[in-house]
Amino acid sequence: QVQLMESGGGLVQPGGSLRLSCAASGTTFTIYTMGWYRQAPGMQRELVATINSGGSAQYADSVKGRFTISRDHAETTAYLQMNSLKSEDTAVYYCNALVQVAGGMHPLDVWGQGTLVTVSS
Repeated sequence: QVQLMESGGGLVQPGGSLRLSCAASGTTFTIYTMGWYRQAPGMQRELVATINSGGSAQYADSVKGRFTISRDHAETTAYLQMNSLKSEDTAVYYCNALVQVAGGMHPLDVWGQGTLVTVSS
C-alpha cells in the first residue's frame, strides 16, 4: 500500500507564509496527480491545488497568486508554498494522490491524515 504523510502546518500570523510537504511511501508505485485540499470547521472539504505528473498545476480562485504547488524530481513529494496567508485560510489541509501500485488493477485515491494550518494574530 501507499501512505501519504503531511507536515509543515502550524500557527502563523496574517500575511505570513508556511510551506506544507506531503511525502509518499510504500510499495512500488507511480503517482499521477497530487493535490492539496482543505476543510475548515463546519465546511466541506475543498480543492486548493493540484499538479499532474507533467507539472501542470491548477488552483482554486481563492488561492491563485498566493499559493504555489510543486513536486520534487522523484515526483513522490508534493509541496504547497502558502504566502500572504489570511484568516480564511485556516483549515486542516489534506494531501491527496492518484496512485498506481505495481500489479494493481486500478489507480488508488490516497489521502493523508491532514495537517492543521491556523492563521491568526
